[in-house]
Amino acid sequence: MLPGIGNLQKQVQKMQQDMLNLQEKLDAERLETSSGGGMVTVTTSGMGEVLEIKIAPEVVDPNDIEMLQDLVVTAVRDAIKKAQDHHGQKMSEVAGPFAGKIPGLNF
Repeated sequence: MLPGIGNLQKQVQKMQQDMLNLQEKLDAERLETSSGGGMVTVTTSGMGEVLEIKIAPEVVDPNDIEMLQDLVVTAVRDAIKKAQDHHGQKMSEVAGPFAGKIPGLNF
C-alpha cells in the first residue's frame, strides 16, 4: 500500500459517515417557503421532500383557480430550490477537500 493511502481511506470513511449523519439531520429539518405574500406556504425537509402545503382561505376563489395554481407551483418550486441549495451547502461543508472531486457526489 502506498504511504498516505491508509490516511486517505480513513478520511473518506469519516466523510461517508458524516454525510450519512448529515442526511439524517437534513431529513429532520423543516424549511418553509411562501408565495403570494404568504398566501401559499410550502414546508419541505432539508432533503427537499415536500411535507406540507398551506393555502390561506382568502386566496381560494372559484372564479380564479389559475391564480391559486400559479401560487402553489411557484411556492413548491421555490421550496425545492431552497432545500436543494441548503442541502448542497451542507454537503459541501462535510465533503471539505473532496467537494466536487469525487464522481457521483453532486453537491
